Amino acid sequence: MVRVIFFSVLRELTGVEEAEISMVCGETQVSDILQQVYHDYPRIESWNTKLLIAINGEFADRSDLLGDGDELALMPPVQGG
Repeated sequence: MVRVIFFSVLRELTGVEEAEISMVCGETQVSDILQQVYHDYPRIESWNTKLLIAINGEFADRSDLLGDGDELALMPPVQGG
């Protein structure tokens, strides 16, 4: 199971702070979880190319593998003011 946490506008678009998604340990990449997230929350798919992604607090790539109990954070790009 992977815990997906939504930040900022993504939280508003999904209507939830986090979600749990089942996975196959050692075989599931970030991109696989993203496809499930977009299926469950289609309103955020338009953010696909802009997302910042972190696994357990460390920035990650879409090809990185996930482990059971990992936390996958999805964030919009950082904006200054």
